[in-house]
Amino acid sequence: MPQSVRPPALPPAVPLSRVDAARAWLRQSLAGRALVIGVAIKILTRLIGLVVSPLPTAIEVVDTAGSLALVFAVAYLLTRVVVGARRRLLWRVRRRLILSYVFVGLVPGLLIIAFFLVAGLLLFFNVSSYLVQSRVRALVDQSRFLAESTLLELQRAATAEAVQELLDRRQAAFESRYPFLSIAALPLSGLRCEVEPTRAARVPRALPAPLPRTAGPWRHLPPPAELPTWIGCDGFAGLLAYEVVGEPGLEVDPQDRERLVVRAVAVPEMANPTWGIVLDLPVTVAVEERIHAETGIRLGEVSALPFAAAVGRPTGRPLEARPHLAAEFATTPMIGNWVAFLDYVDWSSGAASSATVAIWVNAWEIYERISTISPGRLAGWSFGQIMLALLAVVGTLFLVIQFVALGIGFVLAKQMTGAVHDLFTGTQHLRNRDFTYQIPVRARDQLGELAESFNQMTAEITTLIREVAEKGRMEQEMLAAREIQRKLLPSGPLGRPGLAVSAFCEPAREVAGDYYDFLPIDGDRTGVLIADVSGKGLPAGLYMAQLKVLVQSVARVHVSPRDFLVAVNRVVADNIDSRSFITMAYAVVDVRARRMTLARAGHCPVILVPGDQPPGLRKAQVLTPDGLVLGLKIDDGEMFESMLQEVTVPLAPGDLVVFFTDGISETMNEAFDCFGEGRLARVLEEYAHLPFPQLRSYINAELHAFSGGRTEQHDDMTMILLRVEETAETAVA
Repeated sequence: MPQSVRPPALPPAVPLSRVDAARAWLRQSLAGRALVIGVAIKILTRLIGLVVSPLPTAIEVVDTAGSLALVFAVAYLLTRVVVGARRRLLWRVRRRLILSYVFVGLVPGLLIIAFFLVAGLLLFFNVSSYLVQSRVRALVDQSRFLAESTLLELQRAATAEAVQELLDRRQAAFESRYPFLSIAALPLSGLRCEVEPTRAARVPRALPAPLPRTAGPWRHLPPPAELPTWIGCDGFAGLLAYEVVGEPGLEVDPQDRERLVVRAVAVPEMANPTWGIVLDLPVTVAVEERIHAETGIRLGEVSALPFAAAVGRPTGRPLEARPHLAAEFATTPMIGNWVAFLDYVDWSSGAASSATVAIWVNAWEIYERISTISPGRLAGWSFGQIMLALLAVVGTLFLVIQFVALGIGFVLAKQMTGAVHDLFTGTQHLRNRDFTYQIPVRARDQLGELAESFNQMTAEITTLIREVAEKGRMEQEMLAAREIQRKLLPSGPLGRPGLAVSAFCEPAREVAGDYYDFLPIDGDRTGVLIADVSGKGLPAGLYMAQLKVLVQSVARVHVSPRDFLVAVNRVVADNIDSRSFITMAYAVVDVRARRMTLARAGHCPVILVPGDQPPGLRKAQVLTPDGLVLGLKIDDGEMFESMLQEVTVPLAPGDLVVFFTDGISETMNEAFDCFGEGRLARVLEEYAHLPFPQLRSYINAELHAFSGGRTEQHDDMTMILLRVEETAETAVA
């Protein structure tokens, strides 16, 4: 016997340098090529852009393609970096456990603290915004009251001098509280109101003075010449926004050019009012200081974005220099910047819009205002401060407990991963076929028991290797026998137009005792055979191989299924063991005449599902012609021949004929109930219209569901599916 020659050992691979590896990646990988192409395209388009401006459309398209290539390459690189970093970081079990402790123990606690901090800040900011809005609404209501009271006094004026005097007096009285307050009496036309006659009679129709008349500085905006037409009978009170234009000696910050003014309009109660009062109350520094004194909130810049985009917006002059609040409060502790939304209108059209006002919130001051529920103090601390300090102490303790738990987790992780590392070292020795290595037992716990079990395993590993090698040799021989048996079954195209065929065989062991075959008789007729040798395994497989040679020779002589089975029985009865027998079903399908002639020798029934009925309404026919099993040595074969029955059934396009062995119908569940021909017939009735691959999948799924997926296959399972078609190439699937 010639000795085997070992091939020469290959030289060890020389690792590439990083530069060589990068070059190889750029040349060979798709992402590397995309990166090179994208960079080249971007450089080329930039050079063209220096010469030609603007770039042609085709060049812009190429530039976009280069950008997409760069995005793809960068995304691929980032993905590789993330995957590689994750693999390196999480390879050790200790790091995984530590990260688990961090994400399970520490991160949720920090998230809870952050959540409540953010919730508290939102609460403070929203409360502050609500306070600002309420104070502005109070200011609007105050301006309406001042305008209406001025209107009532003007209605009693008898002369033009009295009108002007009254306007000046009212403006002077109001200006002490609201600097730069301005009042104007304006003409009004085209307004019709419904007023009680008794009230309208007491109101003069016109002032005894030419209009308009003004009182006050009117420095913020020019006084309107007349009231706009959108003013109703109830007047108006609300905010207006305007842009401030700087003057010499009074510069305006470009980011602080939007200002607000509270304007109120009062109209006399008459059917056709001809005049009205306009009162402007600019939001000055004094007003802002009053809001700060009442709420603890300072107002900042105003941004009327929709109004600022309008054409022909009103412009005014600065009244006074506003302090730079951002610089003033930048160093103040616990200061936050927020915004409040205020509604304003366009004076010319009456259109409503919304402006944002920056508000500077001192959270400590707001908290002091809303927590003054205790009249006294304890050691200079109010009740609200004490509660806040307690909350801070609880939060600190919570953080300390979190970090202590994290430290304990690190210690436990080290203890557990130490044992895992010892086990890993032992497996490395086993991989190198060192079966004498013993893991040190460091503790008498579950991990120590695991180490002792590993040491016992290494002591028995040599015996197991020998057993596995012997079992592997036997399995290889059985697999070779199975491959030989598989080649005995038909394969390749059947070559019968008008007949589609699919068949499968699943042995219970390596070698099956089931057998099926397709025997060509002439151009129109084909013999379909399915058989089951009693028992399973290698003996049944040997009988199956002998049976193939027999049926191939008999099929050429006997066309009738009955004569075929009689001839096969004579040969089998003389050559089979007395303890064995064979069940068989044989049918001759005539595709031209559209009929099937069937004989059955003790085999499972044949199921015919008509194809001319819609899915769900099909009724399967179970064909059970009589016949004994093959190979019984009762007499010289007369009983077998007398009991054998042959039937002929017509076929139509779409009909499905199913042959199967008892491994399918006798599939059992845990209660030892068989699947049965009835359940199989119902499955075929429901899914007969599907293609063969799907139909086989549904049949296997029903069998698996019935058995519960836990019972072992006890017998070989074989099935043949025939479908009659108009014109189609037939193949064995």
